[in-house]
Amino acid sequence: MPSLATMLKVKREHVPLMYTIYFAFLTSGMMSTMIGALLPFMKEEYHMSYVLSGAIISAHQVGNFIALLVAGYLPYIIGRKRSTIVLSLGIVIGFLLITFTGNPLVLLLAFACTGVGRGTNSNITNVVMSEISENKGAGLNLLHASFAVGAFLAPFIVLFSTVPFGVHWRTSAWFLVMVELLVLIFLGRSSLSGKPKQREDRAQSHAFMKSGRYWLTTFILFFYLCSEASVIGWLVTYFIDTGRLSPTLAQTTSSALWVCIMLGRLACAHLSNRMNKNVLLIILALLQFAFFTMMISVEDTTLIYISLFGFGFAMSGTYPTTLSTMDSGFISSTIATGTCIATATVGAIGMPIIVGAVAQSVGMAGGLATIMISILLMLLLILVKTFLEQKESRASVIR
Repeated sequence: MPSLATMLKVKREHVPLMYTIYFAFLTSGMMSTMIGALLPFMKEEYHMSYVLSGAIISAHQVGNFIALLVAGYLPYIIGRKRSTIVLSLGIVIGFLLITFTGNPLVLLLAFACTGVGRGTNSNITNVVMSEISENKGAGLNLLHASFAVGAFLAPFIVLFSTVPFGVHWRTSAWFLVMVELLVLIFLGRSSLSGKPKQREDRAQSHAFMKSGRYWLTTFILFFYLCSEASVIGWLVTYFIDTGRLSPTLAQTTSSALWVCIMLGRLACAHLSNRMNKNVLLIILALLQFAFFTMMISVEDTTLIYISLFGFGFAMSGTYPTTLSTMDSGFISSTIATGTCIATATVGAIGMPIIVGAVAQSVGMAGGLATIMISILLMLLLILVKTFLEQKESRASVIR
């Protein structure tokens, strides 16, 4: 049976770095869902209002957005290794701060710091995996599967530390801090370059700004993150407020969704090397629309879970597969990749607020239904991308 490095076509000298990158992204996934899992405990102990609770989640996304831009340029000043370690410390600082005080300003700063760490990890892991793996589609899908594993495990870590033994919620935060410190140690000992990157020719380093295909890919990711962030953020509230699931069952939907995302990313890692990636993206987008429509239309518990599983599976491979179709010259650049992911992250910041505003006016069912618009726009852009690339391919054959 071939090893993971062989399957991904990673050279022997890069194998330790490959595993470090996967571990780093797993931890990032763990951190992203642990925020939501710890929020009810923090809200109760610190007497946080709904406004403050929403504000600190937004602060996390703002920190993520800023880091995606900074992480693109900082390697040119202090090198990849130092910039990654320095910015990733935001996760350690943020999670320590939330265990010490409930001061609103400190909490906003703490969650912004966690966003900085998450954005840095997202940038560097995607770039490095694209560089060291010749099988980029599989490598990126497996990378994002590791994120899903961490996202799935986090709520259970919180439950284990608070329910069976009555241990305080802070234990979970401190556990994450220790895991992240391990990541930083491994990164410090990895083969990541410690020297400042050579500055590219200005025209070359910013060539992506004039590329229509680059921005097409970026806005596919933008609308994907609109739906992903909104579904993950509002799903439990939707099922509870509409009464379609009991509170206990509603709490399980998040973990169920991440299980399907994890399995789907493993499947897409297998399929991405065996079929046209644009065709795969069209299939995934069509399935997302179909299963999401089913999920918000049915009331039977069995059908709800079937649609939830289908939607999670379809959603799973869209992000990494789309990213793997970007021009190799752009995806190997932290500036281009950071700009792409940062722009897409604006969707993750804005769409949950839009869903909440619509829900305030017409109810949670109507609010969640607005996500269909972002899924349809994503599908439309994927079709445009496929058409343009097929047209370009036919033209090159004729020449």
